[in-house]
Amino acid sequence: MISIANLSKTYASGFSALKNINLDIRRGEIFALLGPNGAGKTTLISIVCGIAKASGGHISIHGHDTVTEYRQARSLIGLVPQELSTDAFESVWNTVTFSRGLFGKAPNPEYIEQTLKSLSLWDKKDSKIMTLSGGMKRRVMIAKALSHEPQILFLDEPTAGVDVELRRDMWQLVRTLQQTGVTIILTTHYIEEAEEMADRIGIITKGELILVEEKSVLMHKLGKKQLTLQLQQPVLTLPPELNAEGLALSDDGNVLTYTYDAQSSRAGIAELLSELAAAGIAFKDLHTSQSSLEDIFVNLVANRGQAA
Repeated sequence: MISIANLSKTYASGFSALKNINLDIRRGEIFALLGPNGAGKTTLISIVCGIAKASGGHISIHGHDTVTEYRQARSLIGLVPQELSTDAFESVWNTVTFSRGLFGKAPNPEYIEQTLKSLSLWDKKDSKIMTLSGGMKRRVMIAKALSHEPQILFLDEPTAGVDVELRRDMWQLVRTLQQTGVTIILTTHYIEEAEEMADRIGIITKGELILVEEKSVLMHKLGKKQLTLQLQQPVLTLPPELNAEGLALSDDGNVLTYTYDAQSSRAGIAELLSELAAAGIAFKDLHTSQSSLEDIFVNLVANRGQAA
């Protein structure tokens, strides 16, 4: 649905906001774009949506060039930006209906009604935007983005500063849209949302797309597993034969932690437990855990910063 080739953006000051971005986004997938503040996420979205101009490169939306076939390309896209920007004195119904008309779509009151109901806005349809809470205004922004029945939906930090109820409703709506074939690209600082919702993850930092991977593959390849042992008796120091890489003793000597690659074989753990028994170290409880997407993201960005 979206093909981005060698995309770059350099401002007059010389600052390079995007550097040679290459990315293909498939029809019907949920793609999460993660990155720290200032990484280039919003710049990338703005260029794809035609709000900003690229310095170089090429973008096509479902085969339509975003420069030479701008109207056809843009008509396929719905955008929910970070900033709330609505006509404060207009009603919810009118502003959403007007947004549909901007894209040349014929009036469809039934569709607008369905959209407002799906966002719990139906009882606010006659209210002026200025009277709504911040969360309700965010819902209106989503309704406007969906008003012309786009095939692609961009959600730029959609849940920033909204309540738990709206967040839950929004993700339910996203899942419903995906089931109808809509392609969804989201940026978020709530990495647990990306971990739950996304099919693929892209990580961008300092204007460079440093990784694009299936979420499940990324978790498997880069995730770390951890075995935590609660010892029966405190241990002051580990015997020399147990100084294995990834093995750590807590300050109070009560907890032993072993960190290993997610792809490591189980034999490594069995061997460790045998060595502990041979050294006379007994444990009363154990559990394993695996790195979250947040852990992976922080490590990747930190390592990239060190390399730079």
